[in-house]
Amino acid sequence: MKKIKDYIVCFINGFCMSLADSVPGVSGGTVAFILGFYDKFIAALDDLFRGSVKKKKDAFKYLLKLGVGWIVGMILAVLFLASLFDNHIYKMSSLFLGFIIFAIPIVIKEEKENIKGQYNNIIFAIFGALTVILITYLNRVGGNNFNIDTFNLGTIIYTFLASMLAISAMILPGVSGSTILLIFGLYIPIITKVKAFLSFDLSALPILIVFGLGVIFGIIFFTKLLRKGLEKKRSAMVYAIIGMMFASIYSIIMGPTTLEIPLKHLTFATFNFWYFILGGLIILSLEGLKNFLTKE
Repeated sequence: MKKIKDYIVCFINGFCMSLADSVPGVSGGTVAFILGFYDKFIAALDDLFRGSVKKKKDAFKYLLKLGVGWIVGMILAVLFLASLFDNHIYKMSSLFLGFIIFAIPIVIKEEKENIKGQYNNIIFAIFGALTVILITYLNRVGGNNFNIDTFNLGTIIYTFLASMLAISAMILPGVSGSTILLIFGLYIPIITKVKAFLSFDLSALPILIVFGLGVIFGIIFFTKLLRKGLEKKRSAMVYAIIGMMFASIYSIIMGPTTLEIPLKHLTFATFNFWYFILGGLIILSLEGLKNFLTKE
């Protein structure tokens, strides 16, 4: 029974991460932090490349279980969620606004031992918030979509470096990897290539391989830094993460401006209260489900 629970928990965790990773403004790392498996996730990624043989095996098994849910969620997101954001952006922005706002108190409660009495680390919260705000601003003033149809050395290098940065952001709470791809003009092109590949168009495969290699290298370099930071400077890291989460509210509000055909940012007039409440209920339900499935 415990083993079945473990599979269910990993599937749900991976599924929720992928839904967040697939849309600008929300990070899969945020979901991992909220649901309480962020440390385990980062440790597994690091062990997969640097651990002993036993640690590599354990990490691979865990990430494989997590990956099944992630892949299922990402396929659904690519096929259906992208059109939802195009056609109902204000409702979806309200949904994720509720998700983040209801999630912040949960994170503070879970990490209260690392927050209480460590108020000198507020500077890290400010730094984390300013980082997210800057990235959001760069996204708004960024250029048009980058052409990846021409497969040459310049395209390869550009895609590789952008994917490294995107995966680094994707696993960091508060910063969306999708937003990084938008800044580099690769979000729509990569989503389009993934859709083409799922339709058995093998011409999309070369650039997706380059993208995948960039993701792998980004994980190798970035997870070690994150793991050490969480182990040795956890209070500072938690403050930075909370700052990023607060600032991601701004990213979500500005989300409609990042569409292929930009719209006005979320306002009181376009805000949808019921979708906001739904977002809150989702995060509270996930928190309750986590507590139920992980209890002995």
